[in-house]
Amino acid sequence: MTPLPLTTQFLFRMVLHAGAPHMTAGELRVVPVTGGTFQGPDLKGELVPGTTADWLRVEADGTARMDVRLVLRTDQGQTLYMSYSGVRHGPDEVIAALGRGEQVDPASYYFRISARFETADPALAWLNKVIAVGVGQRPPAGPTYDVYVVR
Repeated sequence: MTPLPLTTQFLFRMVLHAGAPHMTAGELRVVPVTGGTFQGPDLKGELVPGTTADWLRVEADGTARMDVRLVLRTDQGQTLYMSYSGVRHGPDEVIAALGRGEQVDPASYYFRISARFETADPALAWLNKVIAVGVGQRPPAGPTYDVYVVR
């Protein structure tokens, strides 16, 4: 049997600004997302501050597992809820450099997400019915994702 093709379409690039993490029990860190922007061919806008956070678990081997919930507002005033989970891992020296806030080549580590959207806006209701995937990178300014709709 021939595998079915997987087709994606670029949705937007999202740049997040993160605050200081709040440490909880074990390796769970709650990281406030203090702002950010997203921009693509058909959607652009900003994150709604105070409504977003990353529940980040860093495992003993340095693997980071994220559980992120965001509220986005388009430049047209439409509101979207976006939730995603993801994983980031790589060689010890690369993860250590990221931890120090250094610029690291995104090709030297794995950083992927799976996302869902919710909105009551009729023009964007199609987003309620799709899954998105993303490729992340962690420049010193904060996480950046290229997000694609899976068609």
